Parts: sequence; C-alpha cells; structure tokens
Amino acid sequence: MKNSFRDFRLSEEIVSALEKLKYTVPTEVQAKVLPIAMEKKDLVVKSQTGSGKTAAYGIPLCELVEWEENKPQSLVLTPTRELAAQVKEDITNIGRFKRIKATAIYGKQPFERQKLELKQKSHVVVGTPGRVLDHMEKGTFDVTRVKYLIIDEADEMLNMGFIDQVEAIIQKLPTDRVTMLFSATLPEDVEQLSHRYLKSPTHIEIKGTGITTEKIVHEMIEVQENDKFSILKAVTTVENPDSCIIFCRTQVQVDDVYRQLDRAGYPCDKLHGGLVQEDRFAVMNDFKLGKFRYLVATDVAARGIDIANVSLVINYDLPMEKESYVHRTGRTARAGNSGKAITFTTPFEEKFLAEIESYIGFKITKREAPTRESVFGATPQFEAKINSRPTIKEVKSAKLDKDIMKLYFNGGKKKKIRAVDFVGTISKIPGVAAGDIGIITIQDNVSYVDILNGKGPLVLKAMKNTTIKGKMLKVHEARQ
Repeated sequence: MKNSFRDFRLSEEIVSALEKLKYTVPTEVQAKVLPIAMEKKDLVVKSQTGSGKTAAYGIPLCELVEWEENKPQSLVLTPTRELAAQVKEDITNIGRFKRIKATAIYGKQPFERQKLELKQKSHVVVGTPGRVLDHMEKGTFDVTRVKYLIIDEADEMLNMGFIDQVEAIIQKLPTDRVTMLFSATLPEDVEQLSHRYLKSPTHIEIKGTGITTEKIVHEMIEVQENDKFSILKAVTTVENPDSCIIFCRTQVQVDDVYRQLDRAGYPCDKLHGGLVQEDRFAVMNDFKLGKFRYLVATDVAARGIDIANVSLVINYDLPMEKESYVHRTGRTARAGNSGKAITFTTPFEEKFLAEIESYIGFKITKREAPTRESVFGATPQFEAKINSRPTIKEVKSAKLDKDIMKLYFNGGKKKKIRAVDFVGTISKIPGVAAGDIGIITIQDNVSYVDILNGKGPLVLKAMKNTTIKGKMLKVHEARQ
C-alpha cells in the first residue's frame, strides 16, 4: 500500500497542491484507483461516499489533461448540483498549480452565463446530466476532444431517473476515451451500463468501511409521530453535538422542524430542493464553515457533500430507501473522525426498518428516549454551547488561497489576447516563473489571472508598465 502521494509518480505541481490541501496519506480508494487511472484504463469502482473518491479521479484528470488544449478534455457527470459545484472546486484546488480550469454546468443557473464560460478554455467540465445534454444539443459544449468521462454516484443517477440522459450523453461522446464509473452500490442497471459502454474495465471494490464501521454508533428510538419534536429537543440537549444534520422525508417537514428549532433558539438553517440554488449553496457553505450547528435537510444533503466534523446525524424520519440510510449516516465519521447516528422510528415503520437492517447487515441498537433528569442535568452545558460564538473553520483550500492574488486586465479575446500571451509576458518578470501563474480566464473584453506563491504584488507592480502583445492594459487586483 502506498503511503504517500509522492509514490504515484505525480507531477510536482499536483503533489504540492495536495500537501497544501492536507491530503497526506492516500485513502484506500485513491491508492487503488490512481495507478490504473494513470494508465488510462476503464474502471468500475464500488465505493461508499466519504471514501475520498473525488480526489481518486480528480488527481488523474488534472495529471492527464493537456494545458495547451482549449476544448474540454474531461467530463464528470454528477446527480446533484451541490455535488457538481463541489467537484469543480476540488478539481480546481488539486489542479491549481497546473492552471487547470474546471467549469460547472447545472440547471437553475442562467444558460447564457454557462455558454460564455464554455467558450473559454476549460479543461474539465462537471455537470448534471440534464444541463450537460442541453449544452451538447445546442452546440454550446464541444465534446470533440473529450478523452475522459467520469460517471460519479451512478446508482443515484439511476434513482433520480437520469440514466437515459446519461446514455444519450455517452452516445454523443468520442468512442476513443477512458471511462470511469463510481457508485456506492451496483444495481443491475448500473452493471448493464458499464458492460455497454466501458472497455473491459478493471473492477475495484472498496469494502464498506462507512456503514458497519466501528467509527459510527448506530442507535434508534421508538417514538410516536406526535412526540418526535420534543424527543428531538431532548436528544440534542443530552448529546450536545458540535455539528448535527437532522434528516426529514419532505420539504414541508424540513420547514416545520426548522421553524420550531429556530423558535427554540437553536443556531440552525435548512436545506431542500425547494430553495433557490444560490440559497442552497450559501447554506451549505455556512454549515461547512461552522457558522451554525444544526442543519435540517431532505436527502439533498445526504449525497457527496463533504463536511468534515458532523458529529451527529438524526433521522427524524426513517428514510424510505434503504440506500438512503447509508448515505445519510455516512455524513458523520468522515476523514477518520467518529460519529453517531440516531434514528426515530414509529410503530408503523417496522417493515422499512427490517429492510434497512438486512441491507446494512446488523441490527440497530434500541435505546430509550432521554429521561427528564438527564435532560435537566445536560441543559446548562447545552445552553452554553448554543449561545457561544461559533468557531469558524478553515476551508480546505484556505492555505492554497492565502498566497494567491487575482489580477484584472481590461483586455481579452477582442484584443486577440490569449492565455499563452499572459504566461509569456508575466514569466519574464524578474523573480517570477511560469509556475507562479495560476488559472487564466479570458473573456471578450477582460481577463483574470491568478498569481500564486505570494508573487501577486510583484506582478501587479511590474504589469503597470509592461505591454501584453504590444498593448498597454489597465491592471488592478480583482474584487473577489
């Protein structure tokens, strides 16, 4: 087993980004996928969410794409918009020093804005099937150079009815490509998909560490529907988690539980498919940063959303699908931490509970609701925590971002300026090397260039009196 990313013959740019992102030891899925992916072989990977699979395909993609090529070379398909946005961010961070440009395209966001972004140099496109297909059919996403296709969370694509769209996309892609399929479970339709479109793939199965793990304590409390909220308050008081997700079955239920918690003074917010996309992103972001402790959500938050320190997951409503139980409880005990999952079940749900237990392969421990005495005893500490100011967590990419300055130039495509012109000019500045130049975004009339390694002020000063392609451009630090 390889203990360091340096053992995989990766380029210095990638290794150095991984170190700054605190990716130190490869996870099992990364150690098994990397060597095969780097050899450009097709793969079917069965691995649970939370096992580090985004980096398992993100690292080889950043390594394999050619920076000079302007048309997209990789396509990553994800079932949800949140996951698309997150994968784009992860790939941007991993490929930061190689100047890899990733673009996310998904529904509920202006088509025109995405069309403009796809016209610029983009190495990796990450998107949800409907919107990706839309861009392909309208000719705004040129797939002629796509060499790598990643299908992430394939089982969820199936659950959400995307499988036909996924097939339609595959049929429009060049056949000479590498295809990798990742899935937490491998239902028959996903198996068939892999037989149809993958070339003698290597199968990798990472034994589920997530669910039977020693790291998650699974418990259940039998409740009457009407008592759920008061028991929720009792459980959260006694458990007093630093960070907690409460899963409900419907948007209406989420709204209702959120309203009651908010009234009771809990630092909380809510997340479901009925919110506008910008709000969904904002809520996820604030929760990741630790700005509030309690997130009430539908299964929208159960997939592929990487939040390091959720110590408690509560299934306020038992999930209807057994797989859902795995995805929800997998939000806790990530990245080597331990966690707890508490499920409320009503007397009518025994059939569903039995299905879940047979699926996960063990019985969930029954416990009683907290007693009045234990709640009373725990109240002072609980109140101290919910009234204390939250400690804002450092984002994974903070270390990467710290040394980066984004520069704005008032010239772009219309002045016939290309990315290579920026690289050529800036790398001639004394004390600056090509490796200090990050992602370059060129629009019709403006361009943005990331300057890395703390060299921003130096470049900014020099570029005030330096021409690019014989043209003097206005330059200043871009507003974030």
